[in-house]
Amino acid sequence: MGRKRARPAPRKETHRVGRRIRVREVRVIDADGSQLGIMQTHDAMARADEQGLQLVEVNPKTSPPVCKIMDYGKFKYETAKRDRETKKNKKSQELKEVKFRPKTHDHDFDFKVKHARRFLEDGNKVRLLVQFRGREITHPETGRDVLNRVVKEVMDLATVGQIPAMEGNRMSMILAPKPRRDGTVGRPKPAAPAKVARPPRAAPDAVSESKGTDAEEDEDDDLDEDGEDDDFDDEDGEDDDYDDEDGDDADDEDGDEDGDDADD
Repeated sequence: MGRKRARPAPRKETHRVGRRIRVREVRVIDADGSQLGIMQTHDAMARADEQGLQLVEVNPKTSPPVCKIMDYGKFKYETAKRDRETKKNKKSQELKEVKFRPKTHDHDFDFKVKHARRFLEDGNKVRLLVQFRGREITHPETGRDVLNRVVKEVMDLATVGQIPAMEGNRMSMILAPKPRRDGTVGRPKPAAPAKVARPPRAAPDAVSESKGTDAEEDEDDDLDEDGEDDDFDDEDGEDDDYDDEDGDDADDEDGDEDGDDADD
């Protein structure tokens, strides 16, 4: 048999509600924020019931405790949502290190500063180290100058968390990222691209109807105003190959008036 799955422990309520409030008197705040003063607890609960709300103890440390009439379900939802947002914005910070030498060349210096800026933009702290070798330790001011140069390059992103200090044969300094206006650190997330609405597709029935209408219009173009075929252009509606009034073939003009052959 498999092991029984342990049931999760029920959440402990952080506020006492209704009959769980065990004191006789409470200081009551109404749902609209107005002060109702000190009331008997059962009277305060009755007032909350009349409004379809709950009496919630919001400050148990005062005497008497402070209670507020509110929608407790909505209050818990908003509190949980606010806690999730706070937890989401609190990024776990890592301590990154960037090492320098007392005589770091300009190219290497710019490259290392670029890394330090990227770490700060990601919301991490940065430890700056200047490593001394041999007799370089006799001139610690050179290391301090290097660190001050770095601070000038990143002062728009960071604050000094720890001033320069010697640790054996090296000098260290810690920079912390500046918080943004919303209280978070690091670079903000890029905004999601806006979705472009596509035009609706025509229904198949509508497409077939439009094709049928076009075909009917083409047929109408082949008919004249009287509704007859354009191949007949004379008023009688007969073929243009017949030009005389009697409807005889035009070739009879070469014959005589009696219709006999010219050889007679």
